[in-house]
Amino acid sequence: MTHYLAAVCTALTGPDAIEIRDMKTAALQPGEVRVAIQAAGLNFPDLLMTRGEYQFRPEAPFVPGMEFAGEVIETAKDVTDFKPGDRVMGGNRGGCFAQQIVVPAGALSPLPNALSFEEGCCWHTAAITVWHALNDKAAMQAGESILVLGASGGVGMAAVKLAKHKGGFVIGTASNPAKRAAVIAAGADHALDPADPELANQVKALTGGNGCNIVFDPVGGDLAITATRSIAVAGRYLIVGFASGKIPSFPANHALIKEYSLIGLRAGESGRRDPVLAERNKSVMQDLAEQGIMRPYISHHCHWIR
Repeated sequence: MTHYLAAVCTALTGPDAIEIRDMKTAALQPGEVRVAIQAAGLNFPDLLMTRGEYQFRPEAPFVPGMEFAGEVIETAKDVTDFKPGDRVMGGNRGGCFAQQIVVPAGALSPLPNALSFEEGCCWHTAAITVWHALNDKAAMQAGESILVLGASGGVGMAAVKLAKHKGGFVIGTASNPAKRAAVIAAGADHALDPADPELANQVKALTGGNGCNIVFDPVGGDLAITATRSIAVAGRYLIVGFASGKIPSFPANHALIKEYSLIGLRAGESGRRDPVLAERNKSVMQDLAEQGIMRPYISHHCHWIR
């Protein structure tokens, strides 16, 4: 195949600037693998990138999409870990909304039989973010309580599932009854309405008056400040993202009085800065994937060019 189709963001004006274009196939360089993409995951950062609002800001034109699953088409001569026909999943800083992609072999993992192409393509980004948050950053222990904001989203669902896997008491927030039911189905012990003015008091009541040991926050905005009022003394507040579109200003005096930690995290950047951490986590992630842990909930499918 000398050509393939891709969804190209032609301007940083949002998803309406995406066009389907014909792309020319590039020759493989040493260490690279060409994959026929069977499914690609859609993440909130993909939307932000089309507006130039994400931390990683590619200039237009570019192909969005950060994770995929598919079958190996071709490998460079020096690649020994994969061969044509292998089922794989992987991630990249873009390029996944296309019929094929070329990535370094190190960006790929075998797709376990436990996951379909659709599940594999939206597993890794959420899963590694949550693993890095709860394991590397918060060091969550069995028996601890966690409040997951935005629990019905992809990364929120993964947080619920991993927290339960680690033996936690999980409280999630979601904006309507259907979403709260999905959060409970994912394993949460309780699901609350984030708009309830008594949210902080409800969390305290559910945790015996102590508050939660960990807050997992991919939402930000006013909800973040509410969540700080539900955190336990010496708790850990994980700043994951700002899906609300509003960056909160945390009250430093409150953090001082309750001695809780505000912890920022960027799983991808941490792995790039620390190759030892990246390699260790890659092995752990493969084991979790093979067990089907953090299996994604897929709400929508879009068959656009296949």
